[in-house]
Amino acid sequence: MTEGVSFQSYDKRKYQRQLRGWLSYAFASEVFVIVSLTLFLPICLEQFARDNGYLLPDRTVPCSTVQPLDASEDRRCVVKLGWLWIDTASFSLYVNSLSVALQALTVISMGGIADHPPHRKRILLFFAFFGAISAILFLILSSSSPLWPLSALLAICANVGFGASVVAMNAYLPTLAQESEEVSQKREALHSLAASRPSIDSQPRPAALESDNVDQPLLSHHATEHVGTDDSERAKLHSEYHAVLSAATSRISSLGIALGYGAGIILLLATLIPVTKLGGSTFSLRLAIGLSGIWWGLFSLPSALWLPGSSSSEPVEECDESITFHASGDWSMGREIINAWKRLGGMLRWREIKKLRNTFEYLAAWFLLSDGFTTITSTAVLFGKTTLHMPASSLILIGVITPTSGIIGSLVWPMIQRRLGWSNIRVLVTLVGMASVIPAYGCLGFLSFFQHSVKFGGLTTPGEMDLCMVPSKGMQELSIQSSYLQAKKHVGMDCSRLQTSLVHSSDH
Repeated sequence: MTEGVSFQSYDKRKYQRQLRGWLSYAFASEVFVIVSLTLFLPICLEQFARDNGYLLPDRTVPCSTVQPLDASEDRRCVVKLGWLWIDTASFSLYVNSLSVALQALTVISMGGIADHPPHRKRILLFFAFFGAISAILFLILSSSSPLWPLSALLAICANVGFGASVVAMNAYLPTLAQESEEVSQKREALHSLAASRPSIDSQPRPAALESDNVDQPLLSHHATEHVGTDDSERAKLHSEYHAVLSAATSRISSLGIALGYGAGIILLLATLIPVTKLGGSTFSLRLAIGLSGIWWGLFSLPSALWLPGSSSSEPVEECDESITFHASGDWSMGREIINAWKRLGGMLRWREIKKLRNTFEYLAAWFLLSDGFTTITSTAVLFGKTTLHMPASSLILIGVITPTSGIIGSLVWPMIQRRLGWSNIRVLVTLVGMASVIPAYGCLGFLSFFQHSVKFGGLTTPGEMDLCMVPSKGMQELSIQSSYLQAKKHVGMDCSRLQTSLVHSSDH
């Protein structure tokens, strides 16, 4: 442990208050992901474009005059934006891609600010309400309005607000894990051991220093044996500490995922009624997105009350080092943003890449993993609506089933890991291997045998969407969590900044 850092003992009341604040934001923000980001928002953007689009090849017949189920593949719907004609489904994907790009720029700029406890809470609340208000504004924007392209801007703002706020939220996770009861006990044991070790200066001066005999060892056999015993005990405690810390992080993260998914399912079931009654109309989709924004903003209020704010300057041990943050007069937000980009530029130098080989290998692997998961998430619903012509009620059913599988996966896999004694890397490899089966199965749909002969298999029927999306979501969440914990243990980067650079590095 770093010398000069004092560790506070476990404060149950304080810890539970902060944990409730963190969980309340998971309860608030995950609803936007489940209800809007992965379900209604892609459909709503496509519907906005469809209501203002025309059918190919003539581009004279409005798409709104033709039922989606009657539209064939060669009668695609396109919308004119400026001087470009864009496929209505592609419009949704372009907006999503742009929002991810802006999200990446935002979270890189604010990663260092999220690591600064006095400003962490402000960043979280600012982006939380920024995103929530953007989602709520869908309630007043009609697809028949000439301002309908603003739906893209609102979607981008909401997505950026969510991504940036989650970075600040995850910056609390290492602190919460370290302040849990079991981790505090291990940390105090390490601190007690360090305090009880005899100082080198207090030991009798070795005889070798008083003698001219160069062959005499500087430390006696008894002294080296004592040092070796202390080092062995300290190494054991360190190993136990990191194991308990990893388990605490996994437990808190899993609880947040389960709680957020539970909230998402509740609101999904609530929106099922108006969306079904209104036949999946554009208004019903706007209503669902607006309600998710209201939920997001309303349940973010407990976080404002319970999470530690600018008055706290607690020592935070992130990864393997103890780092104490204090509000100082020379700290500047603008300077921190500039420094964030300077650090990124410095890290991308070839000399640093060779020095951080494990980090960049991990980032490259994560880029592929994250891109695969986010592509599946962002396109699955559009694929079901535009290609399989699934009704809104069936898409909502998928939206309910998938987070349910995420809850089950986030709770069951940690138990399996503890039962089998698996490491994070082994869990990660297992989950990625299982998840890779799903897109491989989807590739079978390109074969003419499945398209014309059996007419089943390769995600060519609506029923297969239900079966494949269930395991995909559970494995996605746990692989993200396991990869983060594995990197936290071995890569040695700052944990919240690592989360910043990884979770939001997807390229669509």
